[in-house]
Amino acid sequence: MGESSSASYIRMVQHLIEQCLVFQMSKDECMEALAKHADIKPVITSTGIPSSTPKNTSHSFVSWSVRYMVSSCVAVWKELEKENKEFFQAYVKDQAEKAMEMEAVRRIQQMLAESAAKDSEKED
Repeated sequence: MGESSSASYIRMVQHLIEQCLVFQMSKDECMEALAKHADIKPVITSTGIPSSTPKNTSHSFVSWSVRYMVSSCVAVWKELEKENKEFFQAYVKDQAEKAMEMEAVRRIQQMLAESAAKDSEKED
């Protein structure tokens, strides 16, 4: 993978992550969506470039390239977090609030269903 194609790939991953943020997706939801719809795999290793890359074999280069591309999605997300700390702090807080609201809605729906089932049993 050449220098310009690596940079292009990382820019593409960044753009896709930004699209996930527009849709209020969590980091896990984003990684899942990118894996499913853009064939960008979630992280296998988050270290990026391996510290020791075997030399003189095309297989080693391909293996290194695949590991690098696979880890780039999480690496790009982490870099975005570093560069935009305040945004991501607010985003994570919003995601947590959204999860709590969804849990409250789920509990209310469950209570309503249980109440309706009890009322149904009383009528029988």
